[in-house]
Amino acid sequence: MTKDKRRNKRKDKQRVKEPLAIEYNEEQEFNRRRNNSKPKKSNVWIKLGKGLIIVLLLAILGGVVYFVKGLMDTNDFLNKSYTPRASKSVENDKIDVQKDPISVLILGLDDNSERELGSARTDSMLLLTINPTEELVTMTSIPRDTYTQIESKEFVGKDKINSAFAYGGIDSTIDAVENLLNVPINYYATADFRAFNNIVDALGGVEIDVPFTLTEQNSKGEKVVELKEGKHVLNGEEALAFSRTRYIDNDIERGKRQQQVLEAIAQKAMDVGTIAKYKSILEALDGHIKTDMPSNKILSVAQSGLTKDYKFDSYAFSWVGFDYAPFGEPISMVALHQDSIDYISHRFRVSLGLDKKDKRDEPGYKYETDGVVSPETFPEDGMAVIN
Repeated sequence: MTKDKRRNKRKDKQRVKEPLAIEYNEEQEFNRRRNNSKPKKSNVWIKLGKGLIIVLLLAILGGVVYFVKGLMDTNDFLNKSYTPRASKSVENDKIDVQKDPISVLILGLDDNSERELGSARTDSMLLLTINPTEELVTMTSIPRDTYTQIESKEFVGKDKINSAFAYGGIDSTIDAVENLLNVPINYYATADFRAFNNIVDALGGVEIDVPFTLTEQNSKGEKVVELKEGKHVLNGEEALAFSRTRYIDNDIERGKRQQQVLEAIAQKAMDVGTIAKYKSILEALDGHIKTDMPSNKILSVAQSGLTKDYKFDSYAFSWVGFDYAPFGEPISMVALHQDSIDYISHRFRVSLGLDKKDKRDEPGYKYETDGVVSPETFPEDGMAVIN
């Protein structure tokens, strides 16, 4: 069955209780926190900070860096990170990132000592589009436990979306996301969690308002990280534990915490005193970042961030959890509501210029789910038990 036929296939839908829908404007929240915690900066620094946010997201927290009086030579770092995909290289060569909208899939890889990098799973998945004409960045975090179709040489069938990387690497992961959301992906960027730790430490820590008491293992699964409720300057291991913990709430809130830490890193990068640390930041990230976006295109995106006033829209999926035990022990998974997929897909496709705007794009529109799960993200065999 072709991808298009599989995507358009319609099955009997199943109703579930307690639908969840979340939508907020990232720019408004970013500005509120920045204005409440720091004195106002000049327009140059605000634009520099926004440029850095885009670049930090693109290269997983640090692919391109600026000095006060010019662009730092980062070609060596970017060239080391460059890992192209043969299937997309020719098509992507035609993209002018200064004018054309692009989509980027950003993956945080769980590759601790018990798991080789080649078989790592994706611990976090962030999809974003950058539209330079509309001056808009659109973002969503994909729940890692989403049950969906995966295709690779080793496995064809349905499983958690975060297992796609272990089955077939970046190609299978991108294929799974594209099929789920009907959104083409131009570029990817991956980072292991040592990159996350290193950049936070290189910045001297980030300030986070922790809403709960937390006890979590560190990235190596050894020492325990303990955090108390309240505002703290977190080091790399602490920020990672706060972002990754799975035992406090749910996958959606986890994705929001990851975006909160990204925002805190971007704010810290805006500080004048941080400029002198950028060389150490690049050194800390060396070897931990991979992307198929060429260095000249990353630099062009960064320059666009300096000259344009981007706004940020972030969306979260509406979903329901279920336990599934096809082979014995039950496994916790996530089914997405169909209208949630349709709405977020539409917003991303509009930002890429693939769909025309409709009433869902009008000011004041508020998405609310009808609670119908997508048949593509829920088992058909009757063995799933909704939580």
